[in-house]
Amino acid sequence: MPANLPELFQQSAEKFGNRPAFFSKDETKNYKPTTFKEVYDLGLNLAEALIDLGVQARENVALIADNRLEWIVSDYGILIAGAADVPRGTDVTDSEIVYILNHCEAKVVFLENDKVLEKFQKNRSQFEFAKTIVIMDKKSTATGVLKLDELLSKGKDLRDKGSKKAEERMKGIKPDDLFTIIYTSGTTGMPKGVMLMHSNMLHQTSSILSNMIQIRSEERMLSILPVWHVFERVFEYLAIAAGCATYYTNVRDLRDDMKKAKPTFMASAPRLWESIYNGIYTRISDPKQTPAIRRGLFKLAYFFSKHFNASVRFLKGNQVDYTGRNPIASLFLGVYHLVIAILTAPLYFLLDLIVLSKIREATGGELKASVSGGGALQKHVDAFFNDIGINVLEGYGMTETSPVISVRTFKHLVQGSVGVITPGSEVQLRDDSGKVLAHMDANQKLIAGKFGLRGVIHLRGPQVMKGYYKNPETTAKVIKDGWMDTGDIGMFNFKKTLTITGRAKDTVVLLGGENVEPVPIENKLTESPYIFQVMVIGQDQKNLGAIVIPDFEKLGEWAKENGISETDKQKLIENPKVIDFYKKEIKALNNVKTGFKSFEQVTPFFLITKQFEVGDEMTNLHKMKRHLITEKYKDKIASLYAAE
Repeated sequence: MPANLPELFQQSAEKFGNRPAFFSKDETKNYKPTTFKEVYDLGLNLAEALIDLGVQARENVALIADNRLEWIVSDYGILIAGAADVPRGTDVTDSEIVYILNHCEAKVVFLENDKVLEKFQKNRSQFEFAKTIVIMDKKSTATGVLKLDELLSKGKDLRDKGSKKAEERMKGIKPDDLFTIIYTSGTTGMPKGVMLMHSNMLHQTSSILSNMIQIRSEERMLSILPVWHVFERVFEYLAIAAGCATYYTNVRDLRDDMKKAKPTFMASAPRLWESIYNGIYTRISDPKQTPAIRRGLFKLAYFFSKHFNASVRFLKGNQVDYTGRNPIASLFLGVYHLVIAILTAPLYFLLDLIVLSKIREATGGELKASVSGGGALQKHVDAFFNDIGINVLEGYGMTETSPVISVRTFKHLVQGSVGVITPGSEVQLRDDSGKVLAHMDANQKLIAGKFGLRGVIHLRGPQVMKGYYKNPETTAKVIKDGWMDTGDIGMFNFKKTLTITGRAKDTVVLLGGENVEPVPIENKLTESPYIFQVMVIGQDQKNLGAIVIPDFEKLGEWAKENGISETDKQKLIENPKVIDFYKKEIKALNNVKTGFKSFEQVTPFFLITKQFEVGDEMTNLHKMKRHLITEKYKDKIASLYAAE
């Protein structure tokens, strides 16, 4: 096993040599490969140039860019030079870029292009340490800065003349040295710098590859999530370790690139699958796009697929069990599901070939699985894709845990859970007083406690961060005696996998003392085609309320059908008929029959026109910054409850 990440890069270059490692698009949007050896050589060249530039071992180097080949080359170079990179996306805000660059004390800053340079220059007077700027884009016309290509040429010249400083620097990298500091977008306050060590990431690459999701060198990965975030980054390193190719794409080109790359694996956020799911149903439901016969065939195909796969899951032991069924009930259910599987199999396989396989073609036709993380996947979306033959391996983790704590595997693909715990790790569930309710190790062995009990998830394992950069007080609050307090609420279900039930910090406490998890309610409400986004509110109030953003395309269609000609969004949401319509929509989805207790039901609400957006009300992984949204709409919230 390699001792550090540069050694991993070196071993992969030696093992996989001229195999394609990364595919990036040229000006004609055609994919061009770069081999494992080429990427490693470019990394060595850059490292030589950075060392010559004065970059010291264990120094921090900032890297502000999105997914592209130059990102991974820069990453290689910085790490080989023994430094730690501090990555961020090009959507970084002015306040974030100033805070991060000053806090991490980066003297050298890599910027993707002239547009990001413009943002940097606007705030330049506020930077205390940043002196050397490197522009990655070959098209840059900027002056007074270094160009990545120039550094690569300089490093190559130094190596051609016999310099081995990069290799020497590699040898001095220790497992507990930092390879990165990732500033979390966070939902509260200024971002915190998460310090991750080489040993953290090496645990992830070795444990996931060897014991969880076996990835072969023939696989093809599609990279779409922000590469500066640890979730996408671990997949890039997994691909490097496995010897498989990574294709860079973006949301705009995703559909075309899936057909070109024909990916077999990809990391994804729940929002992507929700978008694809909504797109499929919008197309199928539109008589102009889908004739009645095809709509009927789809419904029939999905009916048989849903029932066949549900029965197969039960028979394989992969149907989630939250309560602990008794053996007699399981026996009868087993017989029932065996009969259903036998009866539905012929039509399922036929209709899968005729109908569902065509839907899978939209992903390139060879997608074995997508690992979904960064948030909870809605149940109906999760079920839909698994039922039509696209395995969704939902995982759970956080930046502070490098990131994977648990993930579904092909063997334990239990919907309603986030899978099994990573090797070498332990998870405890604790109550508010710190009492351990359940304790499980990576072998799915319950060391203490019981299944089915909910508690705050605490993790101990080799993936836990070193701490928050320059923030020992906050580090001490979340890591005590080697255990990391995730702030998430979960339970060990009776299939010995982990289920996330809410977020301790998201919990809404009502005036009567009831604790309510808002996420399940929000997920249910967004099943309405007329609700685009929603945030549940009600802290210290008598009952729950909500901020609702309509899907204005669907609302517009409804308005026309109901004699409302108003097109101005603000005036539309103020229309009494529209408000009454949303009241009925909320009540239809959020009630006792749909599984919500009386205090879990939303009563007051208000509509707004502005969507929650990344970089403003949402983090890069589409998590709502609840404190910010609450503050932003505090007057409306106060008026809402005052009228109660």
